[in-house]
Amino acid sequence: MKIEDIRRTAYSMPLTNPSFPPGPYRFFDREYFIITYRTDPEALAAVVPEPLEVAEPVVKYEFIRMPDSTGFGDYTETGQVIPVRFKGELGAYTHAMYLDDEAPIAGGRELWGFPKKLARPKISVESDVLVGSLHYGSVLCASATMGYKYRKVDHDTVVNSMKAPNFILKIIPHVDGSPRICELVRFHLDDITLKEAWTGPAALGLFPHALCDVARLPVREVISALHYKADLTLGLGSVAFDYMAR
Repeated sequence: MKIEDIRRTAYSMPLTNPSFPPGPYRFFDREYFIITYRTDPEALAAVVPEPLEVAEPVVKYEFIRMPDSTGFGDYTETGQVIPVRFKGELGAYTHAMYLDDEAPIAGGRELWGFPKKLARPKISVESDVLVGSLHYGSVLCASATMGYKYRKVDHDTVVNSMKAPNFILKIIPHVDGSPRICELVRFHLDDITLKEAWTGPAALGLFPHALCDVARLPVREVISALHYKADLTLGLGSVAFDYMAR
């Protein structure tokens, strides 16, 4: 293989058999279950990187069911997203993500820098309750419940929240272990079609684990819950801040 061939074809690893195709990536019937909760301000300050600023001592714990996505297939994801400000603009910082599929783990980490780790999240409906759970191995790390489709939520409010900018800390080390890429990445969700949105009474439990540390941002008060489905495109990112620039 010639040098020119490598430059022309390289976008992921392994070079000749990547784990995912080039984007963009379209998601159909993407299902969200989000519980917004109040946490300790000191705990948030310890994990949100500058130049982002914590907007308020709040975390959004998300379960996302993705049954049909181009390139990434069928999988479920969960994690914590923190409302932040960047240069005065409100957005969201993705702090932790756990999912059950190799392609979006590889693609998410390589392209955007999503903090993805392999685990076993699940969303299901049990009688009149929407249930979300996260197991890391055999250990339960998160448990969420919500009354199923109690009240409709305003369409425009949900769509506008989905259009807000998202931020991730992308880190790729040099071969000697030092950071070679360390960037704050910004991305958006595009071409959104919201199909339904609901709220209801909710509860959330987070449990300590050595390698799945969702309990590091403890639940002090559940504020609200949201359950909705949408089609959307996951947009590719841009560099909002380069930590390696001098």
